[in-house]
Amino acid sequence: MKLPPFLKKYFWNVDFSKLDFKKDSFFIINRILEYGDDKALRWLFKNASKKQIKEVVLNSRELTAKSANFWGLMFNLDRNKILCLKKPYQKMQKTHWI
Repeated sequence: MKLPPFLKKYFWNVDFSKLDFKKDSFFIINRILEYGDDKALRWLFKNASKKQIKEVVLNSRELTAKSANFWGLMFNLDRNKILCLKKPYQKMQKTHWI
């Protein structure tokens, strides 16, 4: 499934025309959870299952701690199972940014 044009602004670093929701769902869901506005999130919740979204929240290395915490609370996920909220990952993440 091709993405609607209004989502293009969230995929500035890839060829938007080549994105396909079935093939690239993890990447697309991750990006919309991190940067999406209300319209993008409504589209996401219509097109992705809760299971898919939870999988991204639990396994993403690209969500910020703030976003991961928010979505973890929204989906009632165990904070200790969210990859990017684990202590070793947070230490590693801080070394990449000054």
